[in-house]
Amino acid sequence: MKRVSEFIDDCLAVLQEIPALEVPLADAVGSVLAADAVSPVSLPPADVSAVTGYAVRAADVAGAGEDQPVGLPVTGEIVAGQDSMDVLPPRTAIRVSSGAPIPRGADAVVPVEWTDGGRVTVAITRPVQAEDNIRFEAEDLEAGLVALPAGTRIGPRQLALLAAAGLGAVPVKPAPRVVIMSIGDELIEPGRSGHPGTVYDANSFGLSTAVQELGAIVFRVPRVPDDKKALREALEDQIVRADVIITTGGISGSLKEVLYDLGHVRFDRVAMAPERQYGVGTVGTDGEIPIYCLPGSPVAAMIGYELFVRPALRRAVGHSNVYRRTIKAQATRAWVSESGLEEYVPVRIAGRPTEGYRFEPTGMPGRELLYGLVRANALAAVPAGTEMVAVGDELTCLILD
Repeated sequence: MKRVSEFIDDCLAVLQEIPALEVPLADAVGSVLAADAVSPVSLPPADVSAVTGYAVRAADVAGAGEDQPVGLPVTGEIVAGQDSMDVLPPRTAIRVSSGAPIPRGADAVVPVEWTDGGRVTVAITRPVQAEDNIRFEAEDLEAGLVALPAGTRIGPRQLALLAAAGLGAVPVKPAPRVVIMSIGDELIEPGRSGHPGTVYDANSFGLSTAVQELGAIVFRVPRVPDDKKALREALEDQIVRADVIITTGGISGSLKEVLYDLGHVRFDRVAMAPERQYGVGTVGTDGEIPIYCLPGSPVAAMIGYELFVRPALRRAVGHSNVYRRTIKAQATRAWVSESGLEEYVPVRIAGRPTEGYRFEPTGMPGRELLYGLVRANALAAVPAGTEMVAVGDELTCLILD
């Protein structure tokens, strides 16, 4: 029987990092940067106005007020995008739009709302301080510095920064193609009519969503019967389009025999409660496609995915931190744990760092209840030597939400 940590190592070993690929910026959403993204330009590229208004010397409008506006001649206008070499003469103003370059000699911008909006002369009714309403060159990002480090997943905000830096393409870890396959004669698709003895396929839907959250491309295969011929054909069909295959169920049926013919897969009993078999290995002509075989129980499948498969997928797409965040929390309810096996119990954590965290099981420890997993925001890890969890016992908890 393998310890949980040993089987995690086995799962990490079969899935190597995916080679980097240079992709256009629009295609990079959801991917992970494979190298530091260095900005070729500064943001802003020059001193620019933060508002639409008038570039001035702050000293020239120091006495401005509603009752005594300061009048200045307007000597020009600069718009955003203009390559301006304008110089501001003393005691004058230049009209500027938001994002326009600041003329030499100006040290502040008066918002247009504080003026009469004049174009020949302008009446300014409020003073400004030096540097007011100016965005200075490189105050956001300096040319030559890292805009985003390797390992960053690219979402809307990250994409906006890369675009602002003028990067048209970036090196990323491509999204892996992951096939999810539920095996079992008893399975039917949700929404269809069943009969006593049939079970709706929850695993392929739950796992597909979990894998999609990592940015992978998911192919969900409708229920595959536990028949050697049908199972072999289904696997052979999927191998050609998969970077990774995840199966659930079938471990006590035809799956082992089929996989022995298609690749190199090892099945082990893992020392975790409830005790079950898990499989890991590779399939394909050259044995290049990693495959993970999870139990058919929806709770066991989802917990097995969290412990064994998710870290391997995260590492493959370039994440440096592949494991769930953990915290210490105290139990508020007691239960009996199976000695000799690690137990991962769905729990709900409450509390704050300053006062400590506490948790309560959301289902019945020792029973695989899907509603308990749904209500949980963490998994409490019970060490293998523990026979009883008492109120106040502190356990390590893997944060799910």
